[in-house]
Amino acid sequence: MAATWTLITGGTVIDGSGDTPRQAAVLIRDDRIHAVGAGAVPGSVPRGEPVRTIDAAGKWIMPGMVDTHCHMTYGESLTQEAQDLYTSVEGRTLRAAWNARKVLRAGVTGISQPGGSYYIGVAIRDAIRERMLPGPRMTTAGRYLTTSNGLTDWYPEPVGVPDSSIGTLTNTPAEIVDTIRRQVKNGVDLIKLADSPFGDYQAFTGDELKTVADLAHQLNKRVTIHARGSAEVSAAVAAGFDWIMHGNMMTDEVIDELAQSRIPLVPTLLLLANQADYGHLVGVPARASDGCRRMLEKTADSLHRAHAAGVTMVVGTDTGFATTPYGEWHARELELLMEYAGLSAMEAIQAATVHAAPMLNLAGQVGEVRPGYLADLLVLSADPVSNIKVLQDPANIEVIIQGGEVLDELDDPGLPSWPHQPSRLQATATLTRDVANGRPASPDLPGWDEEQARDLFSDITRRGRAARVPDTDG
Repeated sequence: MAATWTLITGGTVIDGSGDTPRQAAVLIRDDRIHAVGAGAVPGSVPRGEPVRTIDAAGKWIMPGMVDTHCHMTYGESLTQEAQDLYTSVEGRTLRAAWNARKVLRAGVTGISQPGGSYYIGVAIRDAIRERMLPGPRMTTAGRYLTTSNGLTDWYPEPVGVPDSSIGTLTNTPAEIVDTIRRQVKNGVDLIKLADSPFGDYQAFTGDELKTVADLAHQLNKRVTIHARGSAEVSAAVAAGFDWIMHGNMMTDEVIDELAQSRIPLVPTLLLLANQADYGHLVGVPARASDGCRRMLEKTADSLHRAHAAGVTMVVGTDTGFATTPYGEWHARELELLMEYAGLSAMEAIQAATVHAAPMLNLAGQVGEVRPGYLADLLVLSADPVSNIKVLQDPANIEVIIQGGEVLDELDDPGLPSWPHQPSRLQATATLTRDVANGRPASPDLPGWDEEQARDLFSDITRRGRAARVPDTDG
């Protein structure tokens, strides 16, 4: 059977290796890059086999972007309850399939989902792989493993952690082992742990983290962790985790451990930055936006030191919330890594390409424009090395190629949002007689002041100062 050939001519190639961009043609055979530069000519195509030519004169060619922290089942949720309790599993699945198309249209040809509802991620991954629906290449975890003191066990004890939650409770080594085995049976690519929400203590013990890493690796799966503070980052490094999420507050000693281990860090700055910069436009409480801004300042100190120490940074966005909707903001993370971690534009591009390939289980196969690699490519109308913001505007992404296929059907970016069913809000304040008689109702929940209010971002700020590396596992 004749091969399918595509020849991209006249463009400037940003190959993902970090080398200076150069003008070169790219020849694709079926789903892989056949030649770059020398050999990428029409004469390399066997006589009689058709070749599609894309004129990229005056344009730039780079690998497709990879977002390693993209939650396809979050449904652009406005509240935690919407993520965990509302919208049926069938409805969440259909929404995830719908939103995968939006992610791909943004030039994101690969994602890793570090946790989500049920095993929806497994189904979406397989459907994309079998070309039943358009979407980025995908790896996925199941529900987060957490403890009663970790992220995703956020409801009162009488509610607990419902089966529809993005988390699952594992308070004992036996529960940890059982959950990992069941998740692997159900087809996950990786295991995701949720340690303390704010980084001020270590929710899993060092021994428990070692149990997780050892069992996951025994079963040929990867393992990652939500780790904001030094304690859990240090413990995850010691346990041999494959990559680490966040690292907002790290001591020099822990940064040295991370750098020496060569374990990549996925800072995931977008959610904090969007809340800080634009939250006021969509009703985010001022205390939350202010908390995000303060947290970013602390994070910048930690990440600049980590970058100077040689820690590998990878792009991840926490896409899936109402303030990080699908297909809108993925490429902003590259700009944020430059601002808050000190990466150059070329380093930021590598963070979204070659350094992210291991999270797709495709190291050495995606993330570079190189012969033999899968042909996941973007053709851009402007130079992202000169201006990284080029990648944030879909109008600049003229051609998307995934697995050698030119995705013509994705030309229309106008896909509307389809959020999860919201929480069933009755009111935002208590209707007392005084209110009925004309006294203004409090805009906040009655009886709460700013210090008592518990929201993720202000809590992160208040508790972050206490993050430390414990003397023992405890």
